Amino acid sequence: MNIGAVIIIGLIILALLGIPIYLSLGISALIAMAMADLPFEILAQKMFAGMNSSSLLAIPFFILAGNIMSRSITGKLIGISNAFIGWIKGSLALVTVVASALFGAISGSGVATVSAVGGTTIPAMKEEKYPAHFAAAIASMASILGPIIPPSITLIVYGSITGVSVSKLFLGSVIPGVLLALVLVGYALFYGKKHDLPAHERKSPKEIACTVKEGIWALLMPVIILGGIFGGIFSPTESAAVAVIYALLISFFVYKDMTLKDFGSVLIDSSISTATILMMVGLSKSSSYVVTVSGLPETILNGFASFTDSPIVILLLINILFLIIGMLMEANAAIVMMTPLLLPLMKAFGIDTIQFGIVMSFNLCIGLITPPVGICMLMGNQLAGSKLSAALKAVAPMLLMSLIILMLITYIPALTTWLPGFLAE
Repeated sequence: MNIGAVIIIGLIILALLGIPIYLSLGISALIAMAMADLPFEILAQKMFAGMNSSSLLAIPFFILAGNIMSRSITGKLIGISNAFIGWIKGSLALVTVVASALFGAISGSGVATVSAVGGTTIPAMKEEKYPAHFAAAIASMASILGPIIPPSITLIVYGSITGVSVSKLFLGSVIPGVLLALVLVGYALFYGKKHDLPAHERKSPKEIACTVKEGIWALLMPVIILGGIFGGIFSPTESAAVAVIYALLISFFVYKDMTLKDFGSVLIDSSISTATILMMVGLSKSSSYVVTVSGLPETILNGFASFTDSPIVILLLINILFLIIGMLMEANAAIVMMTPLLLPLMKAFGIDTIQFGIVMSFNLCIGLITPPVGICMLMGNQLAGSKLSAALKAVAPMLLMSLIILMLITYIPALTTWLPGFLAE
């Protein structure tokens, strides 16, 4: 058996047995290296090389910024959203989408988004007699805006593996993220009107101004991060560090709603999440080396080339593959596993590496709400206390809309490549 295939099969089997992904990846790489009689020193060397990247420093900073924000700033963003659109029927669903987009512009994580935003808006929706399954569905679906709207941890991982500019990946993900947010807002409006969901009293301009004034420091956070990146003031890594400092300053000294004890807990949670992701990235470099040496990418390329020479068919097959993988595996782990295998295929068929990264990331983010893994769907459903079958039924129309957007960004490259090219010029 090809030793590259040993890594893939071993990873899937061990992951299904419940072994953490980073351990599954390392064990599979060691088994394949033993079979190929490769020196084990390569594992450590390639692992160090994989983690020795300045762009990866953005990951712990964005995770830390998101965790600080979830403890301190999220409520302010929700309050501002509610002040502007709270008078619309089903306004809490709209607020959930808008707040998730704003939170996603800081954290880059779907799990953090559903926990922080959904943890606040789902109980509020239930209190106002929203169907529990709909509350779970809208919060879970909106949470995938976290890793789609820049900054995105999944795109940072992809960029570190491929060498593609993270800033260009962030720019390329803006239009897909905005499209998904608009679609979810439109569906929330439709659902609210159809089911006559409650609306709050329209706030006066003075009340809106007071709410914005109170939450302006929280609202400026995504503006500073994204404005700094897209304006060329910060690199993604520098913007992540700025995000942490800014979040700490307004949490401790402006809003004064975080204690040193809270901060210690935030540091522990962030360290665990960071270590897991960086271990996966490091081990991916080792496994990628073994896979490359085995010749598996060339075998896959030849197999696809003998089956079809159409990029349209190739992209369709790749999307189906990632939809299935997304149901079974965490997004970062899937990117780590599949990118070295499929990148030569994409280049051979002339598919832009920025477009491929965003399509893959968007596709795998859909997996955050599809069972059996579907971690965001499971978290949202748990927060709402609804039946999972009912929540899945409620999320189905939104899932269909996200698949339509996926097809658009797959077959209209300009949706992902125009903005990076335009700003580069």
